[in-house]
Amino acid sequence: MSESKLRTQSMDFSVQIINLVKQLKEKRESIISNQIGRSGTSIGANIREAQYAHGKADFIAKLQIALKEANETGYWLELLHKTNYLSEPEFKELDSACTSIRVMLIASINTAKTNN
Repeated sequence: MSESKLRTQSMDFSVQIINLVKQLKEKRESIISNQIGRSGTSIGANIREAQYAHGKADFIAKLQIALKEANETGYWLELLHKTNYLSEPEFKELDSACTSIRVMLIASINTAKTNN
């Protein structure tokens, strides 16, 4: 998968997360909304930072941070679904987008590790 596709999807996902946070705050939910707002938008920020990494190790480290943030975001999405803040269709859409980003990140990390 190309890095530009990863950057585009992570930006689109960040927009979805920001819109979700707005909805959660309208429902007066602040604990999870703050957490998912940080982790969900951090994915794209770390991917963007990787563009200007100081070498291969830094590049991989930034992508690994993005992967950790994506995994955390998946947890918050599941929790929001289990507490009825997200409907089944909303959860499936966001979780699918988050999973897709995780898959691309894993592939990018593995490629970077094998390319010498």
